[in-house]
Amino acid sequence: MKDVTTETQTQRIVSIDALRGFDMFWITSGDAFFVALLTFINTPFCHRLATQLDHPAWAGFRFYDIIFPLFLFIMGIAMPLSITRRLERGDSRKKLYYHIIRRTLLLFLLGLIYNGLFNLDFAGQRYSGVLQRFAVTYFFASLIVMNFKNKGQLIWAGSILIIYWLVLLLVPAPGFHVYDLTPQGNLCGYIDRQFLPGSFCCYTYGDNEGILTMFPAITNVLFGVLAGRWLLGAGSNMKKIRNLLIAGISFIVTALLWSLVFPVNKYLWTGSYVMLTAGISFLLLCTFFWIIDVKGYKKWAFPFIVIGLNPITIYVVQGIFDFGIIANIFIHGFADSLGSFKPVFYAFCVILVKWSFLYFLYRKKIFLKV
Repeated sequence: MKDVTTETQTQRIVSIDALRGFDMFWITSGDAFFVALLTFINTPFCHRLATQLDHPAWAGFRFYDIIFPLFLFIMGIAMPLSITRRLERGDSRKKLYYHIIRRTLLLFLLGLIYNGLFNLDFAGQRYSGVLQRFAVTYFFASLIVMNFKNKGQLIWAGSILIIYWLVLLLVPAPGFHVYDLTPQGNLCGYIDRQFLPGSFCCYTYGDNEGILTMFPAITNVLFGVLAGRWLLGAGSNMKKIRNLLIAGISFIVTALLWSLVFPVNKYLWTGSYVMLTAGISFLLLCTFFWIIDVKGYKKWAFPFIVIGLNPITIYVVQGIFDFGIIANIFIHGFADSLGSFKPVFYAFCVILVKWSFLYFLYRKKIFLKV
């Protein structure tokens, strides 16, 4: 693990950092702030809007469902630079494999720590999770990028989705019928119950980041690799924008058609969910790239850039430390006088404290990387 690096990267595509920061904003209390604000405004439209900042009970799609796969997609964007180009310039494959394995293990360990490893409650420990999915998908996607050219990578991406669909279509969980996509009867949940120790999240019969659903998530990373190859490669900016735009629209259309027989479902990470989130990811990247790197409007994105340069840092630290304690030090004397506006103000202050912590790291050029 590169604990601290003070090196600045040259020729950095700023929109990638900004998009990463935008993505992380929502899980660094941005969601809590907007839910509190919309609840305070208290109109039917705002209440409906607030539901977009939570996952559906099972099948379906809301805005909040894009956050996780978008980060996987962004993780893939860097791979053409971090792996492909290093291979092209003659870097040792052995050294790259070592880096991949090391990063995978460290991400997985951080995930266990985030889930309470130091509680030493091994029976109740959650062994899967967000960072664990980062680790596993990064590992397999990296191996594919290391050993296959562009066409081979896309074949892998498509094959994983089709095979996963066929497995669910043809293989029933014992005691249930084939192609059972209910919480109780789906094959993914059954495999988790049989082979995944510890506790589950975020539904009763399996884990939200369980064993079988790891595989289709790899494709989100591989689609990010495709986007990164376009973005970091040769060609005009308008050609890059056109490629991203066409891919985004095509993926979304494919997702909507596929969802007629394979419903969009984050818990099962269905193929239609992968295609939909990848399509949205392409369009978000296209938008950020056009505004920031092509048009040059960068100042508005600075708060997101600060977050985007230390995403794993803030994710892990907020999981083991309550930033609200610091916020309360400054506002506890008058917060109660704010009445029904207090939850909004408190959520904003928590965001401000977290961002100030990241800004301190930014100013000191301290970027924690795994």
